[in-house]
Amino acid sequence: MASITTTDAFLCTWKLSDSENFDDYMKSIGVLFATRQAASMMNPTTIIKKNGNIITLKTQSTFKNTEISFKLGVEFDETTADDNKIKSIVTLDGGKLVHLQKWDGQERTLVWELSDGKLILILTQGTEVHICTYEKEVSPACAVADHSSATV
Repeated sequence: MASITTTDAFLCTWKLSDSENFDDYMKSIGVLFATRQAASMMNPTTIIKKNGNIITLKTQSTFKNTEISFKLGVEFDETTADDNKIKSIVTLDGGKLVHLQKWDGQERTLVWELSDGKLILILTQGTEVHICTYEKEVSPACAVADHSSATV
């Protein structure tokens, strides 16, 4: 399989199907018990779209909706789901979308990668790692399956 050299393979609507180490990860980033309990009950949908060179990533759930828009490699201001104001940058590295968040001397990395037709999100802060697996929703908005000839 050829390495992904464009963001097009990520463009789709994705539904959370599995979540590993969520509560411990949320504890480690300071999320309070009641919020962790509410968040653990949600099954978010993530929508990744592109308009020109602007990528929009929306996460929707019954608990909270978030949306960011960015250009690859360009730092931007972001407000996280827990209302922190941070600096972020997203790059395409080895076929993976790598989202680096920085604030108050801390940093968190979100790595989005495709594996066997699924979208895998690996969140890392310090030593805590949380892994989410998303299934593609059938939608005409999804990118075509064959990206072997895709370019940046």
